[in-house]
Amino acid sequence: MSQEAVLGGLLCCLLMAIVVVADSPYRFFEWNVTYGYIYPLGVKQQGILINGQFPGPEIHSVTNDNLIINVHNSLDEPFLISWNGVQQRRNSYEDGVVGTTCPIPPGKNFTYILQAKDQIGSFFYFPSLGLHKAAGGFGGFRILSRPLIPVPFDDPAGDFTLLIGDWYKANHTELKAMLNRGRRLPFPDAVLINGCGPNGFTINVDQGKTYRLRISNVGLEHSLNFRIEGHKLTLVEVEGTHTLQTTYSSIDVHVGQSISVLFTADQAPKAYYIAASTRFTTRILTATAALRYSGSGQPLSGEPPGGPTNQIDWSLNQARSIRTNLTASGPRPNPQGSYHYGLINLTRTIRLASSAGLVDGKQRYAVNSVSFVAGDTPLKLADYFGIPGVFRVGSISDAPTGRGMYLDTSVMQADYRAFIEIVFENRESIVLTWHLDGYSFWVVGMDGGEWSPASRNGYNLRDAVSRCTTQVYPRSWTAIYVALDNKGMWNVRSEFWARQYLGQQFYLRVYSPVVSIRDEYPIPKNALLCGRAAGRHTRPL
Repeated sequence: MSQEAVLGGLLCCLLMAIVVVADSPYRFFEWNVTYGYIYPLGVKQQGILINGQFPGPEIHSVTNDNLIINVHNSLDEPFLISWNGVQQRRNSYEDGVVGTTCPIPPGKNFTYILQAKDQIGSFFYFPSLGLHKAAGGFGGFRILSRPLIPVPFDDPAGDFTLLIGDWYKANHTELKAMLNRGRRLPFPDAVLINGCGPNGFTINVDQGKTYRLRISNVGLEHSLNFRIEGHKLTLVEVEGTHTLQTTYSSIDVHVGQSISVLFTADQAPKAYYIAASTRFTTRILTATAALRYSGSGQPLSGEPPGGPTNQIDWSLNQARSIRTNLTASGPRPNPQGSYHYGLINLTRTIRLASSAGLVDGKQRYAVNSVSFVAGDTPLKLADYFGIPGVFRVGSISDAPTGRGMYLDTSVMQADYRAFIEIVFENRESIVLTWHLDGYSFWVVGMDGGEWSPASRNGYNLRDAVSRCTTQVYPRSWTAIYVALDNKGMWNVRSEFWARQYLGQQFYLRVYSPVVSIRDEYPIPKNALLCGRAAGRHTRPL
C-alpha cells in the first residue's frame, strides 16, 4: 500500500472518530518498536528501542494538535504505550493501559489517535505492560502554547528534555520473573540521564543566556533530587501548569513526575556537573552529566555537588512552596487561575490507603485492601460491549476497610461532572507517588500523621498547583481535588512500577447514563479487540 493511501486512510479514520478540530493541524509519527543492544553502564543490555533510539524520539506538539502515532510492534511479545499526563479527553480507549486498550500483538501495529486538547507542558510516554519500562521504550512529550497565548517568561536560548530515572543492569524479563516469584526488586544499579551513565550526556550553553530544562523522572521507583553545580533553578511549569517562579538550589522530582526549570549560564566559562541523586535511601546513587560553556575545553573536575538525602521535611516544604501562577495564561485565552476550585462544593470524599503484604505466600500491594488483577478483557471494552463477569463496579471501597489483602479486578464508580476530594494515605515508611490518568488535579494539602476532616482547615484553596502525579510522604497524607469532567475508564495507580505490577492500582469509571459524543467519543474504528471482545464489531461512527 502506498504512503499516500496509508495517510489517507488514517485521516479518514480520524475524521470518522470525531476527534478533530477544524483549525488544528495534524502531526504524523511512524514508530517501530524493537529490541536492541544498549550500553548505558558500559555493559551490554537488551533495550527496547523506538526507531532505533534509546530513549525514544521526543514528541513535539502544540495545544490542540491532532497526533497520529502508528506503532509497529517488532518485539516477540505484546506491547502498549501510555501517555503520562497527556489527557485523552473523552477518549480513554487511547489511554494505552491494560484496563482500556488491547496490547499490540507481536508483528502487528496500532495507530494511536490523540489530541493535545487544551493542554500545554512537559510530559513523557512509556511502555505500560509488565516491566517493559525497565528496558526503555520511553521518551519526552512536550506540548507548546499556541502562538497567540502568552507564556510568562521570555523565550529561552535553548529548550532541553532530560529523562532521569533509576536503572537496572538486569533484563526486564529477569525483573518481571523476580516479581512473579513473589520477591521484591533489589536496589537499582544506577541512575541514568537521557539513557546515559556517568558524564555520558552534555548540554552546551553560551555565557549569559537562559535555558529551559524539561525534567521527567521515568524510573521505576526512586525519587530523585536534581541540581546543577553553581547554578540556580527557577521552577516555571509542572505537568501543564505554569507555576510561581520560585528559585531553588536543587529540586526533587518524584517518580512519574515532570517539571520545567529555567537556569541562566551566569558562571565562569567551564564545565559544570549536572547531577540527579536518589532520595530517602540509605545508599545514594548519583547520575552525572556535563553543562559545558562554549569556548571552554576544560573537563569536569572535582566532585559532583551534594544534595539532600533523607530530609523529609525539606522535601515536604519544597512541595508546599510550589504554587500556580494565577496571572499566567493557560492553553486557552482565559487565565489559568480563573477556575475557582476552592469555592466549589465537594460531592464526595474518597480515601485511599496503600498497603503491602503477602497473598498466597507471594508479595502483593494493594489499595484499600484490594490488590488489582487484570481481567481477561480490557475493562473499557467489556463496559462498551456489555460483557458480564469481567469486572464489578464497587469492587473497591472508597475508604480503607481494615480487611486483609485480597485479589480482585477493582473498579470504583464516580459520577460524571462530580467534584470530589481524594485523600491518599501512606501508612508505610517510604515515599509513594500516585498518578491519575485522564486528569489534572489540585494538590490542596499534604502533611504528616493521619488525615481527618479537620485537616481541611490547612488546605490551599486559592493557588494550589494542578498536576497529574503527586507524592505522599512516609506516614503522611496528600489531598487532591478533582473535577470529574472526563468521562471514561481511568487508571489510578502507584508510580512505583513493581507495586503497580503487583496490584497497587484500580480503575475509576467516570460514568453518565447519557450517551453523547459531547461527553465521550465512540470506540475508534481501528480499536484492537481481544479477550472476550475479540470478533466483535465496532459500530459505524
